[in-house]
Amino acid sequence: MKYGQFCPIAKTTEILGEKWTLLIIRELLMGSTRFSELQRGLSSISPALLTRRLVFLEQNNLIFKKKISGGRGYQYFATKPTEELLPILLSLGDWGMRWAKDYLTDEDYDVDFLMLYLNRSIIPENIPGKEAVIKFKFLDIEDNPNWWLLVKDKDIDICIKDPGKDVDVYFTSTVKTLSDVWLGLTTYKEIIKTEDLLVVGHKALTRNITSWLSCSPFSTKPL
Repeated sequence: MKYGQFCPIAKTTEILGEKWTLLIIRELLMGSTRFSELQRGLSSISPALLTRRLVFLEQNNLIFKKKISGGRGYQYFATKPTEELLPILLSLGDWGMRWAKDYLTDEDYDVDFLMLYLNRSIIPENIPGKEAVIKFKFLDIEDNPNWWLLVKDKDIDICIKDPGKDVDVYFTSTVKTLSDVWLGLTTYKEIIKTEDLLVVGHKALTRNITSWLSCSPFSTKPL
């Protein structure tokens, strides 16, 4: 896509304006380095399209790839120009919370994406003993309604099969409800009062959820 203009906005858009490109950069800046990690954060992107976008970003000095030592495939890392996009992406997110959130549809509420970002939002050092098992039950999902986050120090794993461990706190709601809380469209206190979200478990974890499970950086709701 060429605009044929020397305007820096036009030239930037030639590099960043293709579908998925900014979201790939978002995932890289969030810490994804492997192809499979990028795919998970991007949900419906095809492997072929992701490969093409990564090649394009490498050609434009926005990422560099490194062979995985002793393994197959590559790891992908943001370059300095890409790192400098972080405040711009945060500004886009702030704009979206003000002007685009009203256009969310049911199709936008994806459980895989939600669980990925809940995983990223865990603050292990604020969990007593830095270890916990957190179970989520989604009432609007028929297949695989149960999910677990296993926290042990800085290692946090997502499970869709019962890990066979004692659960420390249970969340029961719909995907939309918990997504809206994470986005900051409502708060845990507000939604628990409506009984659209049920949270059961140790008081050390349920008393102040946001102390160990942070919300979106775009949230404007008071904690």
